[in-house]
Amino acid sequence: MSTNNRRSFFKKGAIATAMAAAAPFGYSLQAAVEKTSLRSSPSDLKITEVKCGFIRGGSGLFVKIYTNQEVWGCGEGVDATPGTYHLVKRFERMLRDKNPLNVHRLFEDIRRAGVFGGAQAGMYIAVLSAVESALWDLTGKALDLPVYQLLGGKFRDKIRVYCDTALYQSRLPTPEDFAENARQAKEMGFTAIKFDLDQANDPNKYDRYNWTASPMELERMYNQIAAAREAVGPNVDICADMHGRYDTTTGERVAQLLEPLNLMWLEEPIPAENIDAYKKITDSTSTPICAGENIYLAHGFRKMLEMGAVDIIMPDLQKVGGLGEGQRIANLSNLYYVPFAPHMVASYLGAMAACHVCASVPNFMILEWQIYFHNNPMFDEIVTYDGPKIEDGFITLSEKPGIGVEINEEGMRKYATQGMPFFE
Repeated sequence: MSTNNRRSFFKKGAIATAMAAAAPFGYSLQAAVEKTSLRSSPSDLKITEVKCGFIRGGSGLFVKIYTNQEVWGCGEGVDATPGTYHLVKRFERMLRDKNPLNVHRLFEDIRRAGVFGGAQAGMYIAVLSAVESALWDLTGKALDLPVYQLLGGKFRDKIRVYCDTALYQSRLPTPEDFAENARQAKEMGFTAIKFDLDQANDPNKYDRYNWTASPMELERMYNQIAAAREAVGPNVDICADMHGRYDTTTGERVAQLLEPLNLMWLEEPIPAENIDAYKKITDSTSTPICAGENIYLAHGFRKMLEMGAVDIIMPDLQKVGGLGEGQRIANLSNLYYVPFAPHMVASYLGAMAACHVCASVPNFMILEWQIYFHNNPMFDEIVTYDGPKIEDGFITLSEKPGIGVEINEEGMRKYATQGMPFFE
């Protein structure tokens, strides 16, 4: 947006912006929209276009929603996004000429339109997550408010994160590798670390399709986490992820085996589909059990929370349905006194978007952070932002309008997925 256009835009909306900024905690987005509708140009905003680009083989989707007033919004979807360009364009047709400030209504319009077309989970919801996040970003820019304020305010200014060491990318890492990575993460200022226990190439597996861990696999898992614990001491939180690649029996055995090591949680020992099996594992151990990155919408978490199937939930806000849905899930889990610890494998745009939700709910526990932010230059090149990304294991919440992080199309272009349109 040009300086003159931006100045003109906010001059027209100054009265409503001041009222919204001074509102008490809990002041809703709908109230903010009503205050601006007769006094400022946001009431005339119309969506004109939705463009998108893909990176990481299509598993990273970025959308940009444009309007008739040179205000735009950026959003991100992950994992369930390859090959979804035409789904983005379908959503564009549904959004065109609509006022983007009606975020919840637009979300519901798209979701309901797909009830018979897969709008319960998967690609449909992952793409909708990116679009919904972009609508929040756009609305924040239009009203000159950060997204957390649109969500009702904040409980905290900084968001604690845990570092996923991505040690699974090494072939059969040793306990010494776990210890060294744990020490490095602690030296970088992190107070929580995550390691992955599933190893498809473990020679002690019965076979690649058998989900029962052998005694030697169990010994490996224990020794790896024990080495990490010894390296960092008792005051650093450690999480262990099994990526849903084992059976219930193994989940129980690993959870019990690791009890002396005082994990923050054991993550997804079994696939997401069988909530009753999760309940069985959770009831068998004092190790907290965490799951949710492959569950979609608040509907998917309802039974899990009602049953007490897990101790901690970890929806991925870039594929669960977006930021508003993420807040609904957190508030639902708060009724059951279950902590909210979002999964996050996105760029810094997605990380900051998640931070706005994490700030807006009381039961936030911790957010995932990836080591690739430190060792892969792509993640610096594809977005623009102010200030350091992270300090001493915390992300400082952006106070800029919207999410506070922008897509850098030119920086992203060289990483674009071949054969897919790039912001066209």
